[in-house]
Parts: sequence; C-alpha cells; structure tokens
Amino acid sequence: MRWLRQLLGGRRVQLDPARQQALLRDVQHRYGARAQIRFPDQVEAVSRLLADDDGLVVAARIVSEAAEEAHADLRAQAHDVYRRTGRRLLVHRGNYRPLWKEAGPMLRWPLFALPSGFHPYAQVAAAVAVVGGGAPRLDRVTDPNPLVTRVFELLDLTTAGWEFGRVRVDTDAAALADRLISTAGQVLAAMDDPPRLPPAVRELMRRNNTLDVYDPASPRVVGRINPGARMRETLLA
Repeated sequence: MRWLRQLLGGRRVQLDPARQQALLRDVQHRYGARAQIRFPDQVEAVSRLLADDDGLVVAARIVSEAAEEAHADLRAQAHDVYRRTGRRLLVHRGNYRPLWKEAGPMLRWPLFALPSGFHPYAQVAAAVAVVGGGAPRLDRVTDPNPLVTRVFELLDLTTAGWEFGRVRVDTDAAALADRLISTAGQVLAAMDDPPRLPPAVRELMRRNNTLDVYDPASPRVVGRINPGARMRETLLA
C-alpha cells in the first residue's frame, strides 16, 4: 500500500501521539452542542487547531469515530425495532438508504447523539474540512482508503437524514454536506487508485432534487442546495 510504503520510506513524518491525544481531548470537551459559539465559528476554531500533521491524524480519527459510532447506533436501533415488533432491519453501512427508506419514521438520526459527544455541525464538520484540506499529504499519516469510505458513509447518513429522517436542512446541515462532498472529491483526487463511488452517492447523482435551506434559528428559507448536482460537479470532475 502506497501510504504504508511512504510511512516506512523517505516521506516519514514526525508525529506525536501524546499531542494528538491532547488535541483530541481539547476538541472533544471545548466544542460541540454545549459551547456558546456558533457552529461556523466552532468549525473555524477547530480547523485552526488541527492544521498540522498531528491535527490531520486527529481529524481523520474524528471522522472515523463518528462513522463507527453512527453505525453502532443504527445497529442498536435495528435490534430494538426487532425486539419490539419482530421486524428485521438490514443495516448495511455500504448503503444506508434502503434502511432509511424502509424504516425512517422508526429511526433516530444517529449523528445528533454520538457517544463521543462530537457534533456533526461542529467537530465533525471541522474534521471533514481538515481532511479535505490535507488530502495531498493524507497518505503520509494514514491509509486514505478506509477514511474516504467513512466520509462517504457520513454523506450517506446526512442526505438520508434529510430525506427520510426528519432532519432539518438548515445552513449548518448544508455546510456539513458541502464539506463532505468537497472532501470526498479532494481525497479521491489525491489517490493513485481511488475506489468506486458507493451506491448511495451514485443514486443521488442520478437525481436533480433541489432542497430549501433554512436559517438555523427561524423558519426563513435562506438558500437552496442540490446534492446530486453538487456531487456530479465534484466527484465526476
């Protein structure tokens, strides 16, 4: 694997695991839903905090942990549905859309309740932005293949939450989706052998639905977003 060869070869970088742990704790405890700071300002602050190679490692970890925790939450919800109703739900992290199409009203969107305390519009959005900005050097610190898969999982969950999970498409939600799409494109462009686009993304790229985007604090529509068009222009470039 190219990333491993580079870690073992001439492009080795100096990383500090203790500093990474300190950065992770700082990001985890200072930011999120409880912080008295607007989400866009939190994203900027966390992005600055994670600007170097150690920060890139932490950002990749936040993205991966958010995806892992969301998957575990959905599996637990599916088990609870089966226990209560006898109805079996298939939780396939390669494509969450069939699950949400079948059982959206019975499910809770997992990204608002991550056990780590990471908030999708704060720490996760910032981590996604850092990963995208660091895409050219990503293979110096981690394997980009599973990471881009986690980015696509979070994108799948975000758009499915809008369509089937009663998640409001406000400016913070739209910013998260835009960052996920941009970062996926940046990481794929930096890879020698990028993976195929996952089924949920290919399905959405065949569509041209435009959604209203709301102000986070009011019912006012302040813009529009077309996820399929955005994915086509970014991921098929």
